[in-house]
Amino acid sequence: MRLLHTSDWHLGRSFHREDLLRAQADFVDHLVETVRAERVDCVLVSGDVYDRALPAVDAVRLCNEALERLGALTRVVLIAGNHDSARRLGFGSGLMDASGVHLRTDPARVGEPVIVGDAAIYGIPYLEPELVRHPWDLPERSHAAALTEAVRRVRADHAARAGLRSVVLAHAFVSGGEASDSERDISVGGAVHVPASVFEGIDYVALGHLHGRQRMTDRVRYSGSPLAYSFSEERHLKGSWLVDLRDGALSAEFVEAPVPRRLGRIRGRLDDLLDDPALDRHESSWLQVTLTDARRPDGAMERVRRRFPHALVLGFEPEDGHGRQTRSWSERVRERGELDIAGDFVAEVSGAGADEAERALLHQAFEACRQKEALA
Repeated sequence: MRLLHTSDWHLGRSFHREDLLRAQADFVDHLVETVRAERVDCVLVSGDVYDRALPAVDAVRLCNEALERLGALTRVVLIAGNHDSARRLGFGSGLMDASGVHLRTDPARVGEPVIVGDAAIYGIPYLEPELVRHPWDLPERSHAAALTEAVRRVRADHAARAGLRSVVLAHAFVSGGEASDSERDISVGGAVHVPASVFEGIDYVALGHLHGRQRMTDRVRYSGSPLAYSFSEERHLKGSWLVDLRDGALSAEFVEAPVPRRLGRIRGRLDDLLDDPALDRHESSWLQVTLTDARRPDGAMERVRRRFPHALVLGFEPEDGHGRQTRSWSERVRERGELDIAGDFVAEVSGAGADEAERALLHQAFEACRQKEALA
């Protein structure tokens, strides 16, 4: 039994306003070619197919194309993630089953497997604890309680299927996993972490949600997202797990996905960054640039992009600490006049306090606002 484990496609997502749909289409091409070349028996897609509950038309079109092409070659089991609308993603699932594409988005069906060869494959969609707490009579409002009950239902069904190995897809935050900046927080639905021991005894667990590939145990893994969606993923290796299950043994090989453009993060004074030959390798990268000049340079982004045309994010952190605050905003503005607060803003963006002419201009602006409000 050969499985290809992927997740977190986030179709329709951009990267700091860079359109990624072409890169996502290239990943679909890569996935189809991998299935063909490696003779994959089933593709597992562990949630977050789309980036939002109401995906753009182009994202839906690409998903449709991906499932049609994969379904023509092999079986596909797909679950909903926390970014997906389970009801919308699951539309037509009964009809798709006949084509070999199996959408599992309804929590009530977690104990109903898809049988592929000698494996029973169970899809557990993202479980919002509050939505399943009462129907499932859970002891507490937590992701661990919800997933424990879902896996209990899986085990109860699998116990009656002698000779079949068990495979589970789930979308959750397993304890010990390393998050990045691009996952949406799911803690609002109750205590978020789920221990890996919940899956004890399952032959393979294909996880989604965290965007970096990770091996929680030999049999419990995250594939990660196929593309980077934040600069915190600069060092991630993107792709899918190619998993072989045979005679109780498991082997897994990571298949790298195509990279549309490398990521980089650089920091320093503007002139140093523009002159440093060691940064030549970043001239074609998507870049996050942090300037440490004592005063914000004029036209900084334009100057950065003359050398690094794909710079996307520009930050400013003066190396002498000027302008850094440890107090909260409310503490900093308490009992201070509006002119002083506006002066702080000028200092924040320019690196120097407002001079007399600027303070006079600010004063005129505040007076004009007061007069307008009095006449309203």
